[in-house]
Amino acid sequence: MKRVLVGIALCLGAAAAHAADFPDTPPPAVPWSWSGLYFGGQIGAGLGLAHVADPVGPSLYGGDIRMPMGLIGGQIGYNWQAPNAPLVLGIEADAAAPGGSWTNTCLASSGYFVSANCRLRANATGSFTGRIGFASGLVGHTLLYAKGGLAWLREKIDVTTNGIDPSLTTALQSTKWGWTVGAGAEKALTPAWSVKLEYDYANFGRTDVALPTGYLQVLPPLNAYLTTSGGVGSVSQATHMVKLGLNLKLGESPDARWSPSPSDYRLRGSETDGGPADAEIEVGLRTWYAFGRFQKDLGGTSDGSQQNFLVSRLTYQTSAATGEAFGRIDSSENVVLKGFIGGGKITGGRMNDEDWVIFGAAVPYSNTLSDPVKGDVGYATIDLGYSLFTGPSSKIGGFVGYNYFRDSKSAYGCAQIANPYSDCVPSIPASVLVITEKDTWHSFRLGANSVVRLNDRLSLTVDAAYLPFVAFRGSDNHLLRTDVANTVSPETGRGQGVQLETALSYAIADSFSIGAGARYWAMWATSNAYTNIFGFPCPCQTLPARTEIYGAYLQASYKFNPTTGFGRIGRLF
Repeated sequence: MKRVLVGIALCLGAAAAHAADFPDTPPPAVPWSWSGLYFGGQIGAGLGLAHVADPVGPSLYGGDIRMPMGLIGGQIGYNWQAPNAPLVLGIEADAAAPGGSWTNTCLASSGYFVSANCRLRANATGSFTGRIGFASGLVGHTLLYAKGGLAWLREKIDVTTNGIDPSLTTALQSTKWGWTVGAGAEKALTPAWSVKLEYDYANFGRTDVALPTGYLQVLPPLNAYLTTSGGVGSVSQATHMVKLGLNLKLGESPDARWSPSPSDYRLRGSETDGGPADAEIEVGLRTWYAFGRFQKDLGGTSDGSQQNFLVSRLTYQTSAATGEAFGRIDSSENVVLKGFIGGGKITGGRMNDEDWVIFGAAVPYSNTLSDPVKGDVGYATIDLGYSLFTGPSSKIGGFVGYNYFRDSKSAYGCAQIANPYSDCVPSIPASVLVITEKDTWHSFRLGANSVVRLNDRLSLTVDAAYLPFVAFRGSDNHLLRTDVANTVSPETGRGQGVQLETALSYAIADSFSIGAGARYWAMWATSNAYTNIFGFPCPCQTLPARTEIYGAYLQASYKFNPTTGFGRIGRLF
C-alpha cells in the first residue's frame, strides 16, 4: 500500500508542478475529444459482503461477514470517441490495495456445538473492463458511462474453532475471479486532466473452504464432547466500491486549458478576468441519521500469536440522530480549510455478547441479546488542503486532517438465544443496565476532495480519505459481574480506516444552498490491540476492535464572498 501511496503522490505532485509553471501565454486551442490513452490514481472505499455456508445447516447467529476496505490505487485505459458524435467506447484496467481484516461467528448451528471465528483479510483487488459512454453537454466535457468485465480479489480466509487451546485453524489464501458492473461520471477539467466518480459492484461467486475439527456436546450440561470432522464449507462473496479518481490524458499538454473562455475549467495559476475575493467562506448546518456497528474480539491468548482464536465477542448495532455545524474557507492562494463538529443521541440498538467453552466447559457456546442500547455520540473533523485545480466550476485537490469520534453505549436487559444452561436464563428485564462501552477513536486523514458544478444550480461534492493511523481507546463495564473485584476493563489498539462522503447541493441563490448527502466511516484497531480485562495487570488479552458508521444527511449552507456567478456556469456543459 505504501508503494501505491507513493505513486498517487507522484501523480498529484506532477499536477502541482505543472500548475506552478503555467505559461503566461496559453497554448492555442485545438480540437478535443475523449479519444486517447490515459492513466491516473484513485482513492475510495469498499464494502465486502461474505456469507459462510455451514454444511450442517443454517446458523442460529452469524455466518455473514462485513469487510470494509480503504481503496488506494490506480488505473490505465484507452477511450475512442466517434467522430462528431457523443459515443465513447473504452477499455480500462485498475488495481487497488485495500486494508483491514474483519471477522464474525460462523458454524454456529447449535448452542451445543463449539462454533468458530471466520476472518477475511483482503490484500489486493482490481478489474479489467470495457466502457461505453455518452459525452454530454454543449461541449461534451462531461462523460457519463457504464462499464463491465472481469474482477479479481486477492485475500486470505481463516476459520478457527473458538475456546479450545491450542486452537484448531484452517486457512485459504487465493485469488478469486468474478464479474463486475459499474457506472460513473467523468469531467474533463482541462484538455489533459479529468476527475471521475464511480460505483462498482463485483461478484466472486462461491469458494470451497476446508473447516477445522469441531466439538459437539453430547450430554448437556456435562463436560462430555464428541470430536466432529471438519468437512468443507463455502464462502460466497461480493463487493461494493465507490472511487474518486484523477486521470491524465497522454498526448495533451498538462498545462493546457480550454480556450478562449477563461470561465472554463483550468489549472490553478491561469489568467482570470479580474481577481477573486480574498476568500470564499461557506458555513452551514446538517442533520445526520446514521447506523453503527461496533465489534470487539476477546482473544484466548495474551501474546497475539492466535488473534483469531476467541473466548468472547461483543457486537453492538445501533442507530443515531445527530446535528452538526460545518464550514469551508477557500483562499485566493488555493489553500482550503474545512471541517465540521457534531453530536447527538443513540436512538436504538441491540448488543450480542458471545462466549465459548465457559463454566468449566459446561457451556460450549453462549449468546445473550441485550435490547435496547442507549447512549450518545460526538465527532469532529478538521482538514487543511490545497486545490490543484480551481475555477468557477471546480475545486479539486488533496488534504491532510484529523478526525475525532467517540460514543457511549449502554446495553439493557439480557436474554439467552443459544444455550439454556448459560447466562440470562431466565431473562433479565430490559429496564436493567447490564453492560456499558465508552470508546474514542483518533484518526489521521489523508485524502482528496472534489467540488464540481453539474449545471447552473447543482454541485456535487466528494470527499474521500484514507486513515493511515487510527488510535482506539475504550472502557468496558460489566456491571452485573460479581466474580471479579473490578468490573471495568480498559481497552486500547491501533489500526487504519477509511472515510467517504458525497453530497449534492442545490443553489437557491448565489449565497444560499440546500442539499443531501451520504457518509461512510470504517475504522479498525487490529495492531497492538489488547485489554487489561477487569483491571488485571498484563500480560493482557488481545482485543481487536472494529467500527462502522454510515447514513444520510440533509444540509443548508450560506456563502460569504461567493466567487462564482451562476450565469457563467451553465454554458460549460
